[in-house]
Amino acid sequence: MTDRPAQLSCSSLQLPVDDFLRYLRIERQLSPYTLKSYQRQLAVLIELAVEIRVTDWSMLDAAGVRMLAARSKRSGLQSASLALRLSALRSFLDWLVGQGKIGANPAKGISTPRKGRHLPKNMDVDEVSHLLDIDMNDPLAIRDRAMLELMYGAGLRLSELVGLDCRQVNLDAGEIRVIGKGSKERKLPIGKMAIEWLNHWLPVREFYAPDDDALFISKHGNRISARNVEKRFAQWGVKQGISSHVHPHKLRHSFATHMLESSGDLRAVQELLGHANLSTTQIYTHLDFQHLTTVYDAAHPRAKRGKS
Repeated sequence: MTDRPAQLSCSSLQLPVDDFLRYLRIERQLSPYTLKSYQRQLAVLIELAVEIRVTDWSMLDAAGVRMLAARSKRSGLQSASLALRLSALRSFLDWLVGQGKIGANPAKGISTPRKGRHLPKNMDVDEVSHLLDIDMNDPLAIRDRAMLELMYGAGLRLSELVGLDCRQVNLDAGEIRVIGKGSKERKLPIGKMAIEWLNHWLPVREFYAPDDDALFISKHGNRISARNVEKRFAQWGVKQGISSHVHPHKLRHSFATHMLESSGDLRAVQELLGHANLSTTQIYTHLDFQHLTTVYDAAHPRAKRGKS
């Protein structure tokens, strides 16, 4: 037998959600994928709200929001997914406030669960050296090695690499200017090997009749795409026998980790990476435990552990 009160509750909760989704589609012009995500999360929240006897969104208070979060968590929802659900609820309730349907957003003060921070994967120095051991056997190999050397030598983001123009490179001074996140420009030193391979690449580049000032171009003469760079790096990883998947961000991670292992200068690495906050750079401070143990044993006067 159908539960009539539950049906009415769902209906009274659903109508404002439909209006909100219409607003997102027409006014905000969000992508179909994003709309689908909002729709899916809010549909589950309606079901959970009915379970805690909320029949109108104006009845929902901070305690009710916590109950929705707790039930979501008990259902097995992971932190990242729970954060997404609460974000959808918060946006919807903000819209209701703007529409004058509720006086305040009860989800505003509810903290989002902290997402676990995954340690970045990097290659060790020997793996990087092996990856970069590419001969000048064809023009695209020269270009790829120049990209690899520059990515690892300067710790660039993929967007920074593909966005580089020739005028931003000063090989005589051994430096480049890149446009990072937030359109912030920074000047970076580049190493001897990166300079050497850029010098190999620049004369070859002219044979492809480039149609703009892009430093790295495809075989068709256009600025190389991020997708093409990812594809080429992965192919070189396989060809060079690297056991893990090689992608541009792994080279940036490797640059950061190796710089910190050698220098220990967190703020300098922050500047090189173009991080706005030092806390972002701190994820690179994970050192191989065996490396730490070796350093500790060699440096600390009371660390020598005799073998029994």
